[in-house]
Amino acid sequence: MTNRNYAIVGTGALGGFYGARLQKAGLEVNFLLRSDYERVKRHGLIVESPEGDFSLPHVRAYHEAHKMPKCDVVIVALKTTQNHLLPKLLPPLLKDDGTVLVLQNGLNTEPEVAKIVGAERVVGGLCFLCSYKVSPGHICHLDYGTITLGEYAKDYKPIGITDRLHQIARDFKRAHIQIKMSEDLLLSRWKKLVWNIPYNGLSVILNARTDELMANRDTLILVKEIMEEVVAGAKSCDRIIPDDFIPHMLDYTEKMKPYRTSMKIDYDESRPLEVEAIFGNPMRVAQKAGIKLPQIEVLYRMLKFVDFQRQEAEKTRRLLGVD
Repeated sequence: MTNRNYAIVGTGALGGFYGARLQKAGLEVNFLLRSDYERVKRHGLIVESPEGDFSLPHVRAYHEAHKMPKCDVVIVALKTTQNHLLPKLLPPLLKDDGTVLVLQNGLNTEPEVAKIVGAERVVGGLCFLCSYKVSPGHICHLDYGTITLGEYAKDYKPIGITDRLHQIARDFKRAHIQIKMSEDLLLSRWKKLVWNIPYNGLSVILNARTDELMANRDTLILVKEIMEEVVAGAKSCDRIIPDDFIPHMLDYTEKMKPYRTSMKIDYDESRPLEVEAIFGNPMRVAQKAGIKLPQIEVLYRMLKFVDFQRQEAEKTRRLLGVD
């Protein structure tokens, strides 16, 4: 039985799901919430899942980080658009020998956290999860859920699989969450981008679910071409993605239940989009190595525009007091 305790920073569709599963398995989990705090404090968390629905009537819910207990593992499940909050949130949450597990999309998220807590305290995680938040404290899990864990070191130097990874993995496996181990976190991040860049970007620009993108010949060609650019981006970092990986991702998506991507949900809910982490950072890394990713750059510029337009409209709506 582990004595490790956990903090969840970002109790949404992802952090809420994994945190709830960890608590259900008997671990101490402390949840940091903002707008959902009152609801979750009073009523706990509800998870709908094909693996079994469950509810946690009582959870350790907090509204302020400095009031939470220090934790062995702090899970960062915020959207990367909120990473400016981390310098204030992380230090009071982390034990002296604690670890920050970064469960975020995109590239170069771990270096941001390392600047705050030190590279030796950072672990990265890639989540293959279809879930969404129905309402405050109510999460619907549709499919999948595997997390790939990898140690972070400065400049993403591969350092292999450590005892720390095994310890965290044991806790997640106890919560019936499938875990994979990565000896090369940077390679794993590029592999995740093979899926995230085309489907997240096109779902917003074309107003489409994953199944709709797969069913149309033209968008399927576009998805494949963008995936090939991501593979080229990885190669610019000396990371080689195997030839069978793109067909594997296409097959994986073909079998997926119809899904509105996380970026499409953010767009529909008028939340800021993770354009820089998912599109801008990989594009700039490749450019620095002398490689252009033209279709990804087009997606990036278009998403910057629609994100700006939507955020300006949201500001106007708030100023006018429109619900």
